[in-house]
Amino acid sequence: MTDTALPVPRSLWARTDKAWAALVAILAGVAVLDRAQFIPTVSFATEALWHTAPFIAFAVLAVAYMKATGAETLVARAFEGRQSRMIVLAAFIGGLAPFCSCEIIPFIAAMLALGAPLGAVMALWLASPLMDPAMFLITSGTLGWDFAIAKTAAAISIGLFGGFATMALAGSVIFTDPLREKPQVGGCCGVKKPFEGKPVWRFWKEQARRDSFRATALDNAVFLLKWLALAYVVEALMLEYIPADTVAGVLGGSGPMPIILGAVVGAPAYLNGYAAVPMVDALLAQGMTQGAAMSFVIAGGVSCIPAAIAVWALVKPRVFAAYIGFAVIGAVLAGLAWQAVA
Repeated sequence: MTDTALPVPRSLWARTDKAWAALVAILAGVAVLDRAQFIPTVSFATEALWHTAPFIAFAVLAVAYMKATGAETLVARAFEGRQSRMIVLAAFIGGLAPFCSCEIIPFIAAMLALGAPLGAVMALWLASPLMDPAMFLITSGTLGWDFAIAKTAAAISIGLFGGFATMALAGSVIFTDPLREKPQVGGCCGVKKPFEGKPVWRFWKEQARRDSFRATALDNAVFLLKWLALAYVVEALMLEYIPADTVAGVLGGSGPMPIILGAVVGAPAYLNGYAAVPMVDALLAQGMTQGAAMSFVIAGGVSCIPAAIAVWALVKPRVFAAYIGFAVIGAVLAGLAWQAVA
């Protein structure tokens, strides 16, 4: 018998991009509740986007080039040789390569299936959502080169910390039998299978690679545009409506407490690392300390929903708890270090 059942159409809400929907809803709310603030808010966001545009363009083209050439296959080299060497390379690749936490899933799933040590995987997982070329450029354009460089160093350091801690505790109950029985490999970025084999640097000679370059550039441009537009609108409203003395009273001042609070607040505070940059810029303008800002972006970057889902999908809850623990501890240490030198 022929199956005549038709696929159930997705609801309008399921098809709606939540970032665009939130942007429209916020602007509509401002227009209704405080009409005088609507034009200044749009102007602030537009000017901020224009200022960031060169960084966005360079980042989009660089990531598209890496994808089209197949250079992402170089990630596999982090999982060759001694475990200590794997951890070091994985931390550096995670902190420097143009992959978000969900784009790295296919590599991690394959490596775990082949028996790669969890220490190297943990290093890659911790570092990858914290920094990449696009985020570095956007961070430097908004918060300054010093902050961007310090965050990159923190990303690599936290990867090393989590990787070597996992290696040292490999025989403990936390990391014994770490994988789920049926891991759900997926992600937020429309993960596609990378090109295999050696990178082809002159990608434009192959139609498939040209298509990959075009699709990747478009996807990343839209991705960055929507999140940064939303973030700059939120930044404008934070500067307008949140009293500076409130922020300064909670996340300002000296000592470790603002840094610890920054990590605790940052862990569940935002959904996207790119959107966090303008948020932190606004908080700094209102009295947030440099150390608290660093701990906020580190803790939030590792534990944001896309990054957390990527880890939760493959490992058991106790390993996931260790991942979050490494992130919070690393965020506090990074905040203390940055506060001391900033």
